[in-house]
Amino acid sequence: MKRFAVSTIGLAAVVAASMGTAHADNHTREQIRIVGSSTVFPFASYVAEELGATTDWPTPVIESTGSGGGLKLFCEGAGMDTPDITNASRRMKPSEFERCQENGVKDITEAMVGYDGIAFAQSNTNDSIALTREQIAMALLEKVPVDGKLVENPYMKWSDIDSSLPDREIRVYGPPTTSGTRDAFEELVLEAVTEDMEAYGGEAYANLRKDGAYIDAGENDNLIVQKLEKDTAAFGIFGYSFLEENSGKLSGASIDGVKPEPEAIGSGEYPVSRSLWFYTKNSHADEVPAMADYVKLFMSDKMISDLGYLKGIGLIPMPEKLLKEWQSKVAERKQLELSDLK
Repeated sequence: MKRFAVSTIGLAAVVAASMGTAHADNHTREQIRIVGSSTVFPFASYVAEELGATTDWPTPVIESTGSGGGLKLFCEGAGMDTPDITNASRRMKPSEFERCQENGVKDITEAMVGYDGIAFAQSNTNDSIALTREQIAMALLEKVPVDGKLVENPYMKWSDIDSSLPDREIRVYGPPTTSGTRDAFEELVLEAVTEDMEAYGGEAYANLRKDGAYIDAGENDNLIVQKLEKDTAAFGIFGYSFLEENSGKLSGASIDGVKPEPEAIGSGEYPVSRSLWFYTKNSHADEVPAMADYVKLFMSDKMISDLGYLKGIGLIPMPEKLLKEWQSKVAERKQLELSDLK
């Protein structure tokens, strides 16, 4: 009995110790967990690498899940097994904010980091091309107006839409439904065109065709770049930073007469430009102390000002006054409210 009692005490000690370790693992960790936008991914990765290289914190783990996918994971709950930060290439939707609140993610800070344009790009083995948003919409929408009626999209080549366009099959590689780039593309191109067209009854329409003209190429924009190198007749949809990074291989179409260039994107003249964001789960700040240094570094002039490092890899900086406003909000951990998103 005595031997059994000693063994029981020893086992209890081991269990208690393991529970203590698990408790620590569940409530304190050094490594930040980040999910979200593939467009923001290269910028967040640069900041993460800089944090790992210049501080004692380990380099954060970043997963490219798409904006919608990242916000879904972020809003699953406040537990330490959920992400600390999520990146987004569009603003959080009110419905996502409400889901966060329902799941106990109450204290969120929103951070705007700059701008990006959505490139409609092709292999630079082709001649340069100028497109309108209406031409792009007519190429990709599931239903289009013909003789005043909506019909299944009959256009197989770009020249079917306009004889001045190339005699090339319509084939476009783009992001999936979880992507903020796709959300922004649908809003800024498809919805912007259709809501003013009588055939759609004055309502925005953004259903993409499902006959192979639009190809869901996943969240990794680099894979779209690789596909365009091989499939030189196709186009691809992705963030401007990837066009900048691959300017020796790809060229971006001008849209509505404006080329995808930094000045035009930053001013809003380029019609398919959007702002970039990340969201922090402030309830994790004490348990993941590296968050404060990461966020401070990301929002610093060193990273996102007009002279910042991220401009060199494709981020379009915001005006200085706006930058200071966002730096102040983030430094104060301003709590996001539903009214901010409406």
